[in-house]
Amino acid sequence: MENRGGRAIPSIGVYICHCGTNIAGVLDVKALREHASRLRDVSVARDHAYMCSEAGQELIKRDVERRGVNRVVIAACSPTMHEHTFRSVLERAGLNPYLLEMANVREQCSWVHSEKPSEATEKAGKLIAMGVARARLLESLQPLKTPVTKSVMVIGAGITGITAALNLANMGYEVYLVEKEASIGGKMAQLDKTFPTLDCSPCILTPLMAEVPSNKLIRLLTYSEVEGVEGVAGSFTAKVKVKPRYIKSEKCIGCGVCSKVCPVEVPNAFDEGLSSRKAAYISFPQAVPRIPVVDSLNCLHFKNHQCNICFDKCPTNSFDFDQKEAEVEVNVGAVIVATGFDQYRNLEEYGLSRSRNVVTGLQLERLV
Repeated sequence: MENRGGRAIPSIGVYICHCGTNIAGVLDVKALREHASRLRDVSVARDHAYMCSEAGQELIKRDVERRGVNRVVIAACSPTMHEHTFRSVLERAGLNPYLLEMANVREQCSWVHSEKPSEATEKAGKLIAMGVARARLLESLQPLKTPVTKSVMVIGAGITGITAALNLANMGYEVYLVEKEASIGGKMAQLDKTFPTLDCSPCILTPLMAEVPSNKLIRLLTYSEVEGVEGVAGSFTAKVKVKPRYIKSEKCIGCGVCSKVCPVEVPNAFDEGLSSRKAAYISFPQAVPRIPVVDSLNCLHFKNHQCNICFDKCPTNSFDFDQKEAEVEVNVGAVIVATGFDQYRNLEEYGLSRSRNVVTGLQLERLV
């Protein structure tokens, strides 16, 4: 075949799907077909009631085999739904599956502009023209095999992150579980019951939390935040900032003496401000790890260096007020983001923040 700049001259087939009435009920399919047939390098332009059907696929396959079509543009639905379908058609016809371009004229035209069929058709024509322009430049590709780092970083240690980490570890993968709070558990740890079965929330969550530190393939990084991730799929390098607890984790036994003797009380975020906690505190009774955190913003030692009562009373000499922020670098093959949710903003029009008798759903859970 004649070449253009060292490449085969594109012979582009454009196939427009009616999708029943989803597309054809709004767009002028015949006008689009005629428009496509006039575009440069288009050798075939067809429409069909259901291009994804067996008959529609056979139409494309036959044109590739008999009419020399070497690029295919499908004007139909989202590639998320049927890109794989049409790539398979190209493969069966002996054409590289990556010589396919899809123009989404359903979600982006007929569905969103159903009340303006003329304008929707005009927009669809432009999408098809863009698809043809891109198809003209497509080249055959081959899947590559690359080495994969067989470890995973899970960001967020609520119920989703914990479950993901345990499942991966049980399959033999090394897991870095990163949680920004001092304990794992997330929002589920604050709930009393689960929906819709009304099962005991802690009864489900706590055993899973306990499994995490005992699993040798899970490295738990609490009180930590991901600063950045670089790399490609299969090989990522992540930088994790580990905030100081001011506690020597390897020595602490979680006895709670420091919390008892601490003279400072501040609102308890775990209870949504409905109770108080100390400046040296364990997040909640089932916390994992059961290691206190010193709140440097409220601790009197950091304010005036005159209070050392927690340091003096600690039976294992676990306090270290000189601890600094640390950075950990991890290499992983995949990253799972399980960072959960935040509550909706305070709706003062319903009395929140203006009346003590109006609470959020999460505050109600803590009251229960």
